[in-house]
Amino acid sequence: MAYPNGDTPGIAFPPPLVFVLGFAVGYALQRLFPVTLVPAAGRGVWQGLGWGLVALGAALTGSAVVTFRRAGTTPNPFKPTTAFVTHGPYRFTRNPMYVGWVFVYVGAGLLARALWPLVLLPVVILLMRRRVIALEEAYLERRFKDEYRAYRARVRRWL
Repeated sequence: MAYPNGDTPGIAFPPPLVFVLGFAVGYALQRLFPVTLVPAAGRGVWQGLGWGLVALGAALTGSAVVTFRRAGTTPNPFKPTTAFVTHGPYRFTRNPMYVGWVFVYVGAGLLARALWPLVLLPVVILLMRRRVIALEEAYLERRFKDEYRAYRARVRRWL
């Protein structure tokens, strides 16, 4: 559906897809060139940390989605933003959904005991920064002007 005045950030793909595809490529590399991240002897501790990060990431992402919905806007970047959200997890980071995805990604890498997905994480973050976050930030600045600029000045992009 087209929106008047191009009232969306103009993102070309669902942002979680960047994380999923990055992890999938890393996991495929892991299968081709196995490098075990954690020795079997220390597996229990790392598994606990992995599950903890997955849970933390899911909770953070879920909290951000709920906060958006309660504010009357959508987390869907293909639809217009109808409210500027600065409460809930948005008090600490401008991108709690993406921070949550990073936690899930790292946790899944630990659970898989796979190095390659973690090696590719900086590439995933760079793609997110350039192909998603930059567009979202420009859109929010156009839409909410000084209110967004003030928010951006006081809240970090990541953590």
